[in-house]
Amino acid sequence: MSDSTDTSRKTVKTYVPAYQKAEWQAHADELGMSQSEFVRTMVQAGRRGFEPDREEPDSTGSDPGGHGLERQVLELLSSDTYSWEELLDAVSADIESRLDETLEGLQAKNEIRYSGRHGGYTTVGDRDGD
Repeated sequence: MSDSTDTSRKTVKTYVPAYQKAEWQAHADELGMSQSEFVRTMVQAGRRGFEPDREEPDSTGSDPGGHGLERQVLELLSSDTYSWEELLDAVSADIESRLDETLEGLQAKNEIRYSGRHGGYTTVGDRDGD
């Protein structure tokens, strides 16, 4: 993140069916997250399938354009028919394990840590008194 990046918080509104909001809230509760934190995390995780990897902008791997989600959806639909909910479940099933692996990796590199005092994960040295 550059020094000129605006990190102030802004409101984003969306409208979803009541059953979906209830599902999101239940999942957020299971993860010990606020609903805002849950939605923000899921959106960021979902964007990984739509954008090239920001850490490797010149990636020449098997998916240099970041079209992993597109490829995954086409693979799923080539063998069966899925509803929206079934597709969503199929493409997001591994998000919890990916997040866990990412957090473990960042902790191993001493970039983040879990702080009970600060209510969750935090970057190393970003809080007063650290």
